[in-house]
This record gives sequence, C-alpha cells and structure tokens, in this order.
Amino acid sequence: MIIAQLTVIPIGTGTPSLSRFVAGFQEELKTMGFEPRLSAMSTVIEADSIDRILAAVKRLHEKAFENGAPRVATSVSIDERRDKEGSINQKLASVRAKVKK
Repeated sequence: MIIAQLTVIPIGTGTPSLSRFVAGFQEELKTMGFEPRLSAMSTVIEADSIDRILAAVKRLHEKAFENGAPRVATSVSIDERRDKEGSINQKLASVRAKVKK
C-alpha cells in the first residue's frame, strides 16, 4: 500500500480561510474512491498504485483552480514500502503499541 500526504494551498482567494476548498478536496477524494484522513494541516490517502496517488494529486491541484484560486501550491509526500504490507491503520497501530501509557 502506498501512503501519501497532500497539502493543496489555494493562493489569492481573497480570504485567509481555506475550509471551503478543503471540504471540496475531501469530497473529490471520496468520489475517486479514497477514504481521506484529514488533519489540521494536510490530508493522508492510501492506494495500491502510484498512478492512483498521482491522479489524486493532479485532480486536487486542478480543482483548486476550478474553484477560483489564481495560484496553487501543492506539496506531497509519498511513502511506499515494498518489503512488507502496510497501511495507514497498521502504521498508527504500530506507533500506538510503542507509546508508554
């Protein structure tokens, strides 16, 4: 499983609030078959192919322009591990198991 963290920043929207864009990104990812994990600063998705991840990045980048942004800055981090199977849930469980209570 490939895990990616995406941050799409619409610039020049006339307001510092970007929540309407972020909400649209979440809806778009769901339409594409993803189960996005939203955090305060980014969205995390997972897929079984790099092509699906990159298609999602491209789609969200373009969606920001379609929704009125004259400039868009997109950042993506991709974690692909081929020596064993992993997922967002598996990675989180592994860390939680090691955190002292």
